[in-house]
Amino acid sequence: MSDRSGAAGDNIGRVRGTAGYARAADVLAVQYEEVTFGEVHRDVLSLVPAEPARILDIGAGTGRDAAALAALGHSVVAVEPTAELRGHGQRIHAGSAIEWVDDALPTLALHECPGRFDAVFATAVWMHLDAGERGLAMARVAALLMPGGQFFVNLRHGPVPDGRHMFDVSAAETVELGAAHGLQTLLSSERSDLHGRDSVRWSSLVLQAKDFRNARD
Repeated sequence: MSDRSGAAGDNIGRVRGTAGYARAADVLAVQYEEVTFGEVHRDVLSLVPAEPARILDIGAGTGRDAAALAALGHSVVAVEPTAELRGHGQRIHAGSAIEWVDDALPTLALHECPGRFDAVFATAVWMHLDAGERGLAMARVAALLMPGGQFFVNLRHGPVPDGRHMFDVSAAETVELGAAHGLQTLLSSERSDLHGRDSVRWSSLVLQAKDFRNARD
């Protein structure tokens, strides 16, 4: 496990989507770890790479998903712009082979971890971006995917918690935006909140980059 905090970290204080997370990090660390990777991503588990792959987890929080993916044999880069959450993750999952990075969408420079990925996860992240940022972020994610690579998006729907910077982003809009950047939808589903909040629901999407290696003339 390592921690990459380079030039991108200098800008983290200005990432609006992280508003409120540092203050609530201790509580959120417990909440995040109360549910499992399998529970959160149950609808898309069949699409997670079966063979060892290079995976990017954007907005990794405490590293719950990153650790689960690493345990499956994947090479995982966990991006988390909130230092307090990143610290909890490095403590809780100290034994996991996770490459921690201080960075954020929409630019997501990844200077220390260049190259493309077989899969990209963005769990409870996308709705923190405004419309303009979502366009830039989708272009960036599409550029980071290997041919045939998959983008796993988890969207929160419901009231915005106090102090958070969040937008109402629909699955339909996300599908359309992905298509505009060459990503086709493999799966779209909806589920209730795992923490029992009746006013909150979640959408799970898997978007896939074209695989020109297998394309026919």
